[in-house]
Amino acid sequence: MAKLYFRYGAMNSGKTTALLQAAFNYEERGQRVLLAKPSIDSKGEGDLVSRLGVTRPVDVLIGADDDARALFHAANRGSESLVPELPLADVACLLVDEAQFLTEDQVDDLLRIAVLDDVPVLAYGIRTDFQTRAFPGAARLLEIAHTLEELKTICRCGRKAVFNGRKIGETFIFDGDQVAIDGEAVTYESLCATCYLTESGGRLAS
Repeated sequence: MAKLYFRYGAMNSGKTTALLQAAFNYEERGQRVLLAKPSIDSKGEGDLVSRLGVTRPVDVLIGADDDARALFHAANRGSESLVPELPLADVACLLVDEAQFLTEDQVDDLLRIAVLDDVPVLAYGIRTDFQTRAFPGAARLLEIAHTLEELKTICRCGRKAVFNGRKIGETFIFDGDQVAIDGEAVTYESLCATCYLTESGGRLAS
């Protein structure tokens, strides 16, 4: 039986870079992968974009009301072999970026893909928003993923970063909608607990 993995970290911990490296590792061994992300992540539109400047088109964009497993099956059947005279290989792995934006039902679909379809699923994302509240998709992944792996990054002070501070210009803000895509009027900075509490005046969540 394949497994569902959740690889999580604060902003700028290299999640997309790690995903693209995992895809490269599979493909270097002649194995086929599918890349997916929620359509709400408008950064790069239909591409995955890493901080290192590497981009790659996604195979599956998952809308808020979509059945993720059905989309996986459609993408699996609908792709074409890179070598026309050879049959299309079965998918060896599904890699999902920005998995925190999935719904709980879509995360359940990822588990079904791993267990019922026997395809490993590597989901990458962050746990909490700028108010330290868990995203629904991340919370569900923490509940049901077979394996949890933390991707670490550091705060500006040198400590381990665990929170995601939202900024407009150079000012941290602590009110607003849960989802605001990085680069669309706001930016984010990964912070340790000490720096987060210093910026927020001791506030953790509204």
